[in-house]
Order: sequence, then structure tokens, then C-alpha cells
Amino acid sequence: MGAAPARGEVLALYRSLLRTAREFTDYNIREYAKRRTVDAFRQNSSLSNPAEAAAVFADGKAQLAVAKRQAIVYSLYAPGVKNIMEIKNPPAP
Repeated sequence: MGAAPARGEVLALYRSLLRTAREFTDYNIREYAKRRTVDAFRQNSSLSNPAEAAAVFADGKAQLAVAKRQAIVYSLYAPGVKNIMEIKNPPAP
């Protein structure tokens, strides 16, 4: 495999994954994508083997491509009604 990715590349991938997660129209999928991104980066933050880090980085880039495609597909079939979690509660009288 290649050399370990630079810190800037890893942060750019992290930001791209979170940005792509925001594009999902469905609340549950959007929150899952955010949570999965954060959990995966925390889990792999202690990798010290450059080959492993390069493999995980390549997998992350593949996941980003999948997420971008899925965000487009989900936007085509977005539900007309918002999830209860997305509706802001009116102030109590």
C-alpha cells in the first residue's frame, strides 16, 4: 500500500463526509451518516501502522463516493412530510 495520508487529507475527508451527511433529506439517515463518520474516525484515530492507515483512508474515500451517490438518490425520493425530529416545537403559551 501507499504511505499514510497526511493530517490535512484526513481532516478534509472527515469534513467531506460530514458535509455529505448534511445533504441527506431524511433525518434518520442524515443523523446515522454523521454518527457513523464520527465513530469511525474516533475508532481509527490511534492507527500507527502506515499501511493500515492508508487502507482505512482509501476505504473512507470509497465510503464518501457511496454517500454522495446515496444523497442524490435520496433527494430524488425525498418524503413530502418532515420527521417529527425536524419540526421545531412552537413556544408553549
